[in-house]
Formats: sequence, structure tokens, C-alpha cells
Amino acid sequence: QVHLVESGGGLVQAGGSLRLSCAASRSIASIQTMAWYRQAPGKERELVAQITSDASTNYSDSVKGRFTISRDNAKNTVYLQMNSLKPEDTAVYYCNCVLIIWSYWGQGTQVTVSS
Repeated sequence: QVHLVESGGGLVQAGGSLRLSCAASRSIASIQTMAWYRQAPGKERELVAQITSDASTNYSDSVKGRFTISRDNAKNTVYLQMNSLKPEDTAVYYCNCVLIIWSYWGQGTQVTVSS
């Protein structure tokens, strides 16, 4: 079992930056994939970025080149650096991992980008 806690969200102007953090309650070194998802009002939750245990990354087309996902296994933390933010990035951002067959989610952190 793992408990995930996101932080770092907030209100930022378009073009600005934020860094989200996801702290895990246990070691993430053995967790194959950590990911960030987001859900905007009235929309389905969508994958934003994911990172594997060997640091391979994958991004949605909408954030590629602007967002960077990273993981610090020593701190049991995953980060999402978000640059050049746009109003359409406004959403609740969730951290996710799959451990064995169970999927775990954090409580989410709100990101609001004003135009």
C-alpha cells in the first residue's frame, strides 16, 4: 500500500511556472511507473506525464516541451515542472502509481492559470 500527497499547486498567470510534488509514504524505487494526471471541470481525467523506474518519460501532446516529470527515489518524491503555463492547463492535478495490481491516487492539487 502507498499513500500519495501532492503539493505545489496554486494560481499563476499565463506564461508562468509551477512545480508540483508528490510525496509517497513508502519507497518508490521499486514502483515501475509514477504518473501525473489532471482533470478539468466537466472533462475526464487525462494522463499528463509518466516516468518509469529507469527514468524513461512519456508526455501528452498538449504538454510536451513545456512540462518535465522527474523522480527522486531517495526522497520518495515525484515532481512535475510546469513551464509556459496556459489557461487550458487549469485543472486538479493528481499523482498516481500502480503497485502490483492496485492503482493509488493522491487527493489532488489545484492549478489555476489566469489569462
